[in-house]
Amino acid sequence: MEEKVLIGVDIGGTKCAVTLGLPKEDDLDIKDKISFPTTDVRNTIEEIKASIIAILKRSGLDKTSIRAIGISCGGPLDSHTGVIMSPPNLPGWDNIPIVRILSDEFGAPAAVHNDANACALAEWKFGAGKGTRNMVFMTFGTGLGAGLILDGKLYTGTNDNAGELGHLRLESFGPVGYGKTGSFEGFCSGSGIEQLARDLAKEELQMGRKVSWCPGGDLSGITAKKVAEALRNGDPLARKVYDISARHLGMGLSIVIDILNPEMIVIGSIYARNEDVFQPLMREVIDNESLPLANKVCRIVPAALGESIGDYAALSIAANIQ
Repeated sequence: MEEKVLIGVDIGGTKCAVTLGLPKEDDLDIKDKISFPTTDVRNTIEEIKASIIAILKRSGLDKTSIRAIGISCGGPLDSHTGVIMSPPNLPGWDNIPIVRILSDEFGAPAAVHNDANACALAEWKFGAGKGTRNMVFMTFGTGLGAGLILDGKLYTGTNDNAGELGHLRLESFGPVGYGKTGSFEGFCSGSGIEQLARDLAKEELQMGRKVSWCPGGDLSGITAKKVAEALRNGDPLARKVYDISARHLGMGLSIVIDILNPEMIVIGSIYARNEDVFQPLMREVIDNESLPLANKVCRIVPAALGESIGDYAALSIAANIQ
């Protein structure tokens, strides 16, 4: 490979990954990946450095071949100064200047963004949002995070708190998400769906009725995936759980459409795997609630990168460095 390469660094609570990618016109060719456990700060940073050197060497390259380094990490962080600021899933990572550390080590420009923004860049540059100028990406996984592409660039806000859609309160009462009862995340996330399912299952069990996806009345084993499987098998209670989530997804998206007027909203994880379940009720609510002109120009689509989005995310940060 003669062309300069991109390096992606994904820092997670339990594991990290270093990825090497080669830009190809409007696509990205992922060439190699090294994963390793996350330990303490000092050892993890040294492992990141060693993995970058190793992944370059495996392709016959050295650090002069690096065009840019992108770093994806859970927040809070400051993308403007390149500092990781005490993420709850990374104990001890207190005000770590990760951008300066890696940029100085490898003599290449570097940048860091939170994982939702990194995924937004990935879907915008290489996935479903390719070619758009105004796009919203929503995670809809364990939690509900979002990244905003506005007027052709990533928008992070004054201090990296733009796009925290999961914190919007949709109801005065409901499942808890993002530290708030009845929040968007409470209704539209894996953890929120599990809360809804437990509450509805408990009602049924107390009335002496059986719940197919809750054998023996054990509420502790309920997951969003199990409820989705029951729904596919025609379980009416599971349908009720997902209908509640779908209606609130429509409510939340109506707010997003009216405020931001995007041309596309890309939704990942649970929505992407169950679009047919969510889409009818979600669309009904949006058509009733959102401004018609804004609604007319906004497409809502599942994420295109699927399980590969994690590999693209950090590399997309590198690709976005000017």
